[in-house]
Amino acid sequence: MFLSWTVPSETTDFQLVRHLGLTRICRDPRVATNKCGTVASELQPPQPISRNIRGRKKPEIKPVRASTTDTLPAQLVQENPTGFVNYAVETLNANGRSAGLSNLVSISLAPTLAPPYDLAANVSEQGVTLTWSQSQAPPELSRISFFYRIYRRVKGTANDTVAGEVPLGNSSDFKFVDHAAGWQSMYQYRITPVTIVPGGLGATQIEGDDSRPVEILVKDIYPPSVPSGLQAVFSGVGQQPFVDLTWAPVIAGDLAGYNVYRREGSGPAVKLNTEPVNTPAFRDMQVQSGKTYVYSVSAEDVRKNESDRSEETSETVP
Repeated sequence: MFLSWTVPSETTDFQLVRHLGLTRICRDPRVATNKCGTVASELQPPQPISRNIRGRKKPEIKPVRASTTDTLPAQLVQENPTGFVNYAVETLNANGRSAGLSNLVSISLAPTLAPPYDLAANVSEQGVTLTWSQSQAPPELSRISFFYRIYRRVKGTANDTVAGEVPLGNSSDFKFVDHAAGWQSMYQYRITPVTIVPGGLGATQIEGDDSRPVEILVKDIYPPSVPSGLQAVFSGVGQQPFVDLTWAPVIAGDLAGYNVYRREGSGPAVKLNTEPVNTPAFRDMQVQSGKTYVYSVSAEDVRKNESDRSEETSETVP
């Protein structure tokens, strides 16, 4: 347990502190207390730092913070894993006297799991796939449950987004696909184990330590699906001949349009459009009587990723 506090700079009669005594770290499982139940540790804090000011003004005190860590006794946790323990700091003067406890901080006794140690990330067409292994088996405690919380952050920012949550199951290997990750972005992911402790006013969620973060560039190299259902129909009796092409639309959020290809005989396929066609239809006006044309189409997204070409279809101009 990590504890941090501000070192007193004045006495109860508003005089500057010159010498501090021991600082007691008090730990008590009772609901409320105004006395130091169990002295978890004692330490000598740093002295307040004063800056002299000319004249008769009171010296300016620069706040000083102290900190320490405390390990909860295993027996205390085992006896009441759904309970809480109170921490307070008591600072003594040079004569061993105290002005009382600091404010109380209530800490849950529920255990937390160790963070995953092998978090890995990979990009697929569906999004970012995260995989990890459970570092330790969860303790068998009634009324207490556990899950993993996945955090996502755009690299270079300080804002975290909860990408999802995965409950613990019978397997020790886990997988999560983040479908909401945006293309062309660099992300940092980390996983935090969470303990759920039921209570009278609702469940309490307690986060454990974070896993090491992993970074991944979500680059779109995945084209849309291949168009299907291509048909070619000649028209032009009594007018300029042309061939109408139609096909089934491709469903893709980043679809830019379609490319239309034509070849004659065993020759190479040539793209007919200069810009993506934005509807699943195309009219080829550059046809000549007596020739047979073979057509195919592809789909293209906004990042120029192009699909394979569809199955070919042909049409003869009379």
